[in-house]
Amino acid sequence: MVFSIVISIVILQRLIELIVAKRNEKWMRGQGAYEAGAAHYPVMVSMHIAFFIVLLAEVFLFERALSPVWILFLAIFLTAQAARIWCLTSLGKYWNTKIIILPGADVVRKGPYKWVRHPNYVIVATELLVLPILFSAYFTAIIFSLLNVWMMSVRIPTEEKALKEATNYSKKFSLK
Repeated sequence: MVFSIVISIVILQRLIELIVAKRNEKWMRGQGAYEAGAAHYPVMVSMHIAFFIVLLAEVFLFERALSPVWILFLAIFLTAQAARIWCLTSLGKYWNTKIIILPGADVVRKGPYKWVRHPNYVIVATELLVLPILFSAYFTAIIFSLLNVWMMSVRIPTEEKALKEATNYSKKFSLK
């Protein structure tokens, strides 16, 4: 019961985020933005969809129970959700699930971006680990955490390269 409620809320949240991302992409493209890393985006989306399918399957097929320390993992997960909202609101119209680059834009350096270059990726990594562990779905936690490390090894360099080439990213983050 708890799993069904939590997973439904998370999936609904992700669907709302996709609507926001599409709206933001439309606005940014209207300002002259372009997409970088389009080739890996479908793979990333597939990975995230597979995460929910595998998590659902592991919990229901293997009758996984709440972790004995579920309250700790729920607290971590809820903290990650608050941080996710902080990231999204800090970036405003610049937030997206795709790498959408607006040439000449002043890179956002507020909220969590004041201290960390990619806080949302840290949050996603936390979610992919903690959400399954909350429900004792250890297979899902391990497999998708490893897949996410691989995905971020592609995505972050792609995003940083595009930002360095088209914005004041290097200056804002004191990069060479």
